[in-house]
Amino acid sequence: MGSSELLIVLDRDGGTPLQQQLCDQITALVRAGRLRPGDSVPASRELAQQLDVSRTVVTRAYELLRANSVIVAKRGSGTRIAPRAAERGIAQPPAQRAELAPQPPRPTDGSSALWQPWEPAPSHRPSGALDFRHGTPALAEFPVARWRQSLHDAYGRADVAALGYGPAEGSSTLRTEIATLLRRSRALDASPDHIMVTSGATQALDILVRMLVGPGDVVVIEDPSHTVLRQVFGCSRAHVVPVPVDEQGLRVGDIDAAVRAHGHDPQGVKLVYVTPSHQFPTGVILSGERRRALVRWAYGRGATVLEDDYHNEFTFTGERLPALAAERHRDTVVYVGSFSKTLFPALRIGYAVLPPQLVQPFLGIKWITDRLTPTVAQEALADFVATGAYARHISRMTRLYRQRRGRLLEALYEHFGAEVRISGEAAGLHVLVTLTGARDTAEERIAEVAAGRGVRIYPASGYFVEDPPDGPTFLMGYAALPAPRITRGVALLADAVREATGRGGGPTASAGTDT
Repeated sequence: MGSSELLIVLDRDGGTPLQQQLCDQITALVRAGRLRPGDSVPASRELAQQLDVSRTVVTRAYELLRANSVIVAKRGSGTRIAPRAAERGIAQPPAQRAELAPQPPRPTDGSSALWQPWEPAPSHRPSGALDFRHGTPALAEFPVARWRQSLHDAYGRADVAALGYGPAEGSSTLRTEIATLLRRSRALDASPDHIMVTSGATQALDILVRMLVGPGDVVVIEDPSHTVLRQVFGCSRAHVVPVPVDEQGLRVGDIDAAVRAHGHDPQGVKLVYVTPSHQFPTGVILSGERRRALVRWAYGRGATVLEDDYHNEFTFTGERLPALAAERHRDTVVYVGSFSKTLFPALRIGYAVLPPQLVQPFLGIKWITDRLTPTVAQEALADFVATGAYARHISRMTRLYRQRRGRLLEALYEHFGAEVRISGEAAGLHVLVTLTGARDTAEERIAEVAAGRGVRIYPASGYFVEDPPDGPTFLMGYAALPAPRITRGVALLADAVREATGRGGGPTASAGTDT
C-alpha cells in the first residue's frame, strides 16, 4: 500500500486533539492489516499538506506512534511500520497511560470539567478566514526591521561568554531593563536580583509548581480559567480547586468553603493562581478590596499567590491598578509576565519576580530543566527596550488596539443590540461575548455555521467549571484583525446566529458590508 493512499478523516469539531486522532487512526490501519510491517508512511510535511493541518500535528502523532513502537524511523529509508506493530500498537488503558503526564486530554477525560475545552493550536499558515482567535497580537505590525537591528547589534557585541552557557537567571542587562519597565508601568519596585528570565511565562509557571506544590497539596484557581493552566497544575498531582469569579474578581471569601466542599483542608492550599489585571477569560479586574483580602488570606495560610499579568501593558480605561505584587504582600506574591503579547510569541522570553526566599530554589530547577534561556536574544531584547523601541511599539499598539477594540464593540452592539453581553473590554486583547438572545442554541452550532461563512469564533463555556454562562458565550480576540475585517466578521457572525437560531430577520439583517 503506497504511503500516499492513507485514508484518514479528522474530526475537527470533536473533543479529541488532532494528533491523537491521527495516532489512533494509523494504529487502527495497522491492526486491520491495511498497513503492514515495512510499509512506508508519508513524510510529516506531505501528510500535513494532505490533511490540511499544521506539520506539528503530524510530528506529534508520529512521536506517539514511535513511543508505542508502531513506526520506526531509519536514516536513508524514511519512516516505516515497525515489525510486529499490530501487537504493540494496541492502545494501553488510560490508567497506564496516565503515568506519561503531561499529555493532551483523552476522550475519557471528558467527564472532568477541568480538562475542557482542549484548544486547537494556532494556524501556522495564513488563512482567508476572519479569525477572532484570542491571544494573538498584531504580528503584522511588529517593527521587524528595528528588531533585526537589535539582533544584529547583540550578535556584534557577543563574545565567547555570550555564546556559551550564561547564568540561569538570565542576562543582567535584561533583568535591569525589566525592573525599570515594571517600576514604570506596574508600580512594582523589584530588584533585578529577584527577577528570573524564563522561556516564556509557561516555564515560569511550571517551575513554580514544581517548587511549591507536591502530591496531595491544594492549588486554588479562578473559575473560569484557562485550561492550559489547569493542566499544568493537574500534572503536579495536586488537588485543583476552582473558586468563582464575579465582577470584582476572585471571591476570596469563598476559598475556604470551596476547598472544604472538595473534601480538602484549607491549610493544605499551597498556591493560589490569579490574573488580577485582566481575568482570563472574563476580563474583570481584581478590586482593591479583594487584593488586600487575598494577600491577608495567603499570609495567614502560608500559601503563595501566583500573579499572572499576561496582558500587563494594554489597558483602555482611566482605572489602572498597580500589580498585585506592587503592594505590601509580605513575600507571599510571585509575579509572572512575558513579552509574548507585547512583542511576539516566538520570542519565548518571560520572567518571574520572586520573594527572596524563592530565588535559589527557582534557580536550582531552572538550571536542570534548560540551563538558560537563549542569551543573545535576551541581549537583543534589552537593547530594544533600552533604546526606546519597546516603548514606541507599545504606544503604537495601544492606539491600534484601542481602535480595533472600539470597532468590535460598536459592531457587536450594532448587530445584536440588547441581546449581547460583553465583559473584559477595559483591558487586554480579547472580550467575552454572551449572546443572550440565543440562549436555546448551542455554542458549537453557532461556531459551525459561522465557520461555514468564513468566520472563526471560539466557544468559552468550557472555561467555566461550576457556573457556566446563561447563553452561548465566545472569546473574541481582536488584536490581529484590521477594523474593516472586524466589521465584516461581526456582520457575518450575525448572519450565522440568525441561521443557527432559525430567525429570519432581526437587527442584523440590514448590515454586512465591508468598510
